[in-house]
Amino acid sequence: MASIDVTVRGAGIFGLSVAWACVARGARVRLVDPFGAGSGASGGIVGALSPHVPENWNDKKAFQRDSLLMAEEFWSRVETAGGTSAGYGRLGRLQPVSDARTLALAHDRAVGAQQLWLGQADWRVVPAVGGWAPMSPTGLLIHDTLSAHLHPRRAVSALVAALMARGVSVAADGADAGAVVWATGWRGFDALSQGRARPLGVGVKGQAVLLRHAAAGQPQLFVDGLHVIPHLDGTVAVGSTSEREFDAADTVDAQCDALLARAVAALPVLAGAEVVERWAGVRPRARSRAPMLGHWPGRPGHFVANGGFKIGFGMAPKVAEVMADLVLEGRDAVPEGFRVEASF
Repeated sequence: MASIDVTVRGAGIFGLSVAWACVARGARVRLVDPFGAGSGASGGIVGALSPHVPENWNDKKAFQRDSLLMAEEFWSRVETAGGTSAGYGRLGRLQPVSDARTLALAHDRAVGAQQLWLGQADWRVVPAVGGWAPMSPTGLLIHDTLSAHLHPRRAVSALVAALMARGVSVAADGADAGAVVWATGWRGFDALSQGRARPLGVGVKGQAVLLRHAAAGQPQLFVDGLHVIPHLDGTVAVGSTSEREFDAADTVDAQCDALLARAVAALPVLAGAEVVERWAGVRPRARSRAPMLGHWPGRPGHFVANGGFKIGFGMAPKVAEVMADLVLEGRDAVPEGFRVEASF
């Protein structure tokens, strides 16, 4: 058997994407996850790929912008390789304008977007019209065209299919060989934190609801912290909660029901929609709040790709590129604030 160039531990969105980027460059990859692909938060139902506001610019926002601009080509190549749809669509996002102050900020951010988004997307104010428009006190909405969405489970399946087409499957176990990339999610923070006074990251539980409602081709909505995502398969996802303290990682409770009530209040057209699924999972949040990428300090040949809290799918194309650059070619383009040391 040919020797392995890279072992990737963890088959969530970061692990799968890094494995795919390495395979696409001709590397021989071993992909290991004892629980299977998308067994954690990456097997969720929401899938909002959205930018931070175009102001107070920093490396994290620039990295995210670049990744969102890369996403269409990234997912197209994955789908072509494996013959499986990720449910991706760059269809924008709508947010209500609540008052005069929000409207003034929206106009300022529209100017910022013209420069910071490189002329490839807009942030603009539009009238709230149509059945898919969220309730807005001013009758106005913010519409950005950089946002996209996908179905997380379908995206995971698309990456698995693309990797299998190149001869790489997800194994339940396997020895380390070659460079080792640790993309082990919130449970992986324990190993990273050994010898440190404080943990480098924590798990934050989220709950979400999937509804039967046909709204394919519509933009996603963001209303008072709530994401409403119209998937291409005739479902709408609503999420999510953020729970630092929890007894069980995968159980739902009354907080999940409250999401549905909030969604109907924001978008009355969802009233009476069939509930297809209630979901819960735990997302990895690094102490720095940015993705944790790069060399694992003190462990030569080992690398980390973790901490994609809420933005993992949106960051994945760029994370995959940067990690493949580092692991395969030694080119280190990891932003300073993303380095593992930034969470020490």
